[in-house]
Amino acid sequence: MTSENTVDLTAFVKTYDVRGLVGSQLTEEVVEAFGAAFADEIEGAGHDLVVGHDMRDSSPAFAAAFSRGAQARGANVVALGLCSTDESYFASGSLDAPAAMFTASHNPATYNGIKMSRAGAQGISLGTGLADVRDRAAAYLAEGVTPVDAPGSLREYDALADYAGYLRGLVDLAGVRPLKVVVDAGNGMGGMTVPAVLGEAAGLPGLPLEIVPLYFELDGTFPNHEANPLEPANLVDLQAAVVEHGADLGLAFDGDADRCFVVDENGDAVTPSAVAAIVAVREIARVRAAEPDADIAVIHNLITSRAVPEAIVAAGATPVRTRVGHSLIKDEMKATGAIFGGEHSAHYYFRDFWGADNGMLAAMHVLAELGHQGEPLSTLTNRYTPYTASGEINSTVDDVPAAYTRIVEAWASRGEVDELDGLTVSGTADDGFWWFNVRPSNTEPLLRLNAEAATPAGMERLRDEVLALIRA
Repeated sequence: MTSENTVDLTAFVKTYDVRGLVGSQLTEEVVEAFGAAFADEIEGAGHDLVVGHDMRDSSPAFAAAFSRGAQARGANVVALGLCSTDESYFASGSLDAPAAMFTASHNPATYNGIKMSRAGAQGISLGTGLADVRDRAAAYLAEGVTPVDAPGSLREYDALADYAGYLRGLVDLAGVRPLKVVVDAGNGMGGMTVPAVLGEAAGLPGLPLEIVPLYFELDGTFPNHEANPLEPANLVDLQAAVVEHGADLGLAFDGDADRCFVVDENGDAVTPSAVAAIVAVREIARVRAAEPDADIAVIHNLITSRAVPEAIVAAGATPVRTRVGHSLIKDEMKATGAIFGGEHSAHYYFRDFWGADNGMLAAMHVLAELGHQGEPLSTLTNRYTPYTASGEINSTVDDVPAAYTRIVEAWASRGEVDELDGLTVSGTADDGFWWFNVRPSNTEPLLRLNAEAATPAGMERLRDEVLALIRA
């Protein structure tokens, strides 16, 4: 049976996931076709396929539709129900099964999406199978899903307690000094996972943590603020609450709770680079204690602070510089055997979590580091924030290639140039080192600028000169 569905799947199948508008792009029919297509891509007939979803209004129905499509093609669906993205990675890793997670992460309520993983929480991107899934789904939309002779089964698995117990086994918080922690879940899945991992909701012993909750009610309409802590406006409530309650720190999770942002006792945001450095040093020390002669690699993407590779080297490990990108870094974790990876966007990847990212685990490392010494968080993080960074500055431009060429021509003779991911130029001035990176967006007419220098004045000079070229 053929369908009249003419949805253009290329419009919302992104480099690393599926993400689109509910109703006009993502419908139950479209999602069912993706379920069938993914089951085919992973050769899932007769094998388990994990399916979970966040708290968005459309997510339960989409997860059910995806499961129908996958079962029609023979996959045995393991339904997680409500979960965070890193909880779905836990299920994928511990069951050694592929997974699909319904979430649009930090995007507004009008969006939803699918994050797909191969068995063992391994990423999938357009270049490693997602394009084939897209094309198969388009065919199923046009022609209908053909069931196999032996459709798959469906069983439920509430992974929350197992997930919480696994994380507790990776980072011991039982012996930390008492800490008061404000947590802004943004009405996202952190409202379910934080009480389980850091509290007693999953039946685990209590920890010396006083959790002050903000917006723990699961609500996919995001009534308080968008669940996107990367935007400073969405941290304002957390920052105020930390100061009001005299807390030791604050944590903010995005909608699907796989990213975590940190603010210190003064309510000041801690850079994800500083968090990456703290976690890297802790993970290096842990592995070095167990394997004194091991060759230890730690990944950082090319727009984290220069302080991150410096901290990795000082701790006795090898930094591995990579391009930006979720599935790409998962692949690099596997290829290099790295024990940890950190991104500027607050994604943190762990060898002991199947190479996948886990914001909760990064938060636990920060709590452990802070709780095992008496200094405030601002003192601890200032050690890893010695330089001045611009943050990511996006500029809409009419002609991206022309703007890019202007920058190359102006800077190629002024520093060391590489094009690992966009254009990176680095060098030294009278007031110390500097570097900048300019990357074109994959989906929009944007250039993204990140700059860092040894001094505030150096960064401002660099930022303003490159921005003038971008926006000329």
